[in-house]
Amino acid sequence: MKKLLIYLKDYKKESVLGPLFKLLEASFELIVPLVMAAIIDQGVAFADKPYILKMCMVLILLAVIGLTCSITAQYFAAKAAVGFATGLRHALFEHIEKLSFSEMDTVGTSTLITRMTSDVNQVQNGVNLVLRLFLRSPFIVFGAMIMAFTIDIKAALIFVVAIPLLSLVVFGIMLISIPLYKKVQGALDKVLGITRENLTGSRVIRAFNKEEDEIRNFNESNEILTAAQVYVGKISALMNPVTYVIVNGAIVALVWTGALRVDNGFITQGEVVALVNYMSQILVELVKLANLIININKSIACGNRIQTIMELEPSIKETEEAAAFDAKAGSGIQQADRTEDVVVFSHVGLTYAGAGEESLTDIDFTVKRGETIGIIGGTGSGKSSVVNLIPRFYDATKGSVLVDGRDVKDYSLQELREKIGVVLQKSVLFKGTIRENLAWGNPDASDEEMKRALEIAQAKEFVEAKEGGIDFVIEQGGKNLSGGQRQRLTIARALVKQPEILILDDSASALDFATDAALRKAIREMEGEATVFIVSQRAASIRHADKIVVLDDGMIVGLGTHETLLADCEVYQEIYYSQFKKTAGGETA
Repeated sequence: MKKLLIYLKDYKKESVLGPLFKLLEASFELIVPLVMAAIIDQGVAFADKPYILKMCMVLILLAVIGLTCSITAQYFAAKAAVGFATGLRHALFEHIEKLSFSEMDTVGTSTLITRMTSDVNQVQNGVNLVLRLFLRSPFIVFGAMIMAFTIDIKAALIFVVAIPLLSLVVFGIMLISIPLYKKVQGALDKVLGITRENLTGSRVIRAFNKEEDEIRNFNESNEILTAAQVYVGKISALMNPVTYVIVNGAIVALVWTGALRVDNGFITQGEVVALVNYMSQILVELVKLANLIININKSIACGNRIQTIMELEPSIKETEEAAAFDAKAGSGIQQADRTEDVVVFSHVGLTYAGAGEESLTDIDFTVKRGETIGIIGGTGSGKSSVVNLIPRFYDATKGSVLVDGRDVKDYSLQELREKIGVVLQKSVLFKGTIRENLAWGNPDASDEEMKRALEIAQAKEFVEAKEGGIDFVIEQGGKNLSGGQRQRLTIARALVKQPEILILDDSASALDFATDAALRKAIREMEGEATVFIVSQRAASIRHADKIVVLDDGMIVGLGTHETLLADCEVYQEIYYSQFKKTAGGETA
């Protein structure tokens, strides 16, 4: 948590002025009981109405000054807290953007969302409360006790007994509550995780008729959270009755002692009222202080969780040589960097973080410039894992992956990914126009280049049919488009970039066979020497590739053309003939 306080460095003035004005407000608040004592002893006792009116004006003046100080303190505290949270949120988002897929897989999306939202808000609230109350409450507690001693030492001894008793109750309940609040936060995380899973997977849940199971699962988690909150709430609820019993007992003792002291002429009636007011102030401030400390502990817990994410080092790192890459001088594909072997997998192995076994084992093949490579295999065979190594979404744990003769780890991420266009399995479109989504591939692309990319991706026809054409507004996640339309637009977005290496990771699964064939034909006829990787479970999508890689359980079990694999590779035969009928002559129909 301490490391996060650097985001307060730009708000040093506000961090000082906020508590300072709160102390000024507290000072004026401590004067009020003395003014009340003077009204009773001199104004009421002698029926001096002008004096009473004058002192009432003093009370109003104290209230106005106190209110002004309080508003000023709140302004500075809020400015510092919101500025701190803004800086922290920006830094956290920037750090999350640097994390590789491995960290994303390990930490989980729901956890990162909770850190960015709920946890940052809790820390912001904690900073605000600290700046406003952390000095004010102790100042009033000890200030009220000191003021009581200035009135009457013997009566003030009741404060010496009452304050430790109050502190014991307040802070005892607080110490019991803090660990329970941490459990509540953990239970809240679980409920948020289930909620997110149900929102993102709502279609799958409905498809398999699992609504009742998910509702039951959510209710169980929600009941655990509710029970934890009720339990800690019951403990916290003890604070008010117990503290009020102690304070009212102290007030009875004060009135009793005060009456005897007044009868003996040691103090006045007004001073007894002042002592009672000081006791009430102490109670209020101790309860405030306890709640403040609970909030501080919750904020520290949330801050530590945020710091854990901030200290998470990305597993994908650039070497010093790669980090020194000059974007302007090195952007684009340099002719001198181009080699005939555009991608080389050299005995590559991959083990995911936390996995016990390798996902890829001894992947070894070479891709020539301009070739189309098909990658096929059953579910979980490692098809996506292979292509994810090229743009360094994951790093190989064994062997090496070379692009244009250089290990991908020797590139800066910017330089490497400028060469590559990737269309992932899940079609992700952002809220905005089609033009804005295509501009992710190339911000400087002309309308002509965008239209050409749409044409190759077989998206031109439906885009022109939309209202506004290329300026048609897409809803968040592309909800107002069909699955096939989303896939074609994500392919067009990659094509706008005009990459040296194009990776299509099962990105045509929602297309019909005719559109898929037209897409592959258009990609083959593109200008330039783009090397294309097509990952698919459809044999028809990769049968015309220059080279087909057949994977089974993370290993290459076949490598060659469609004809050679159909003759020699049992796994490929099984996949192919499961999709095409075998005729009597050995051909397919």
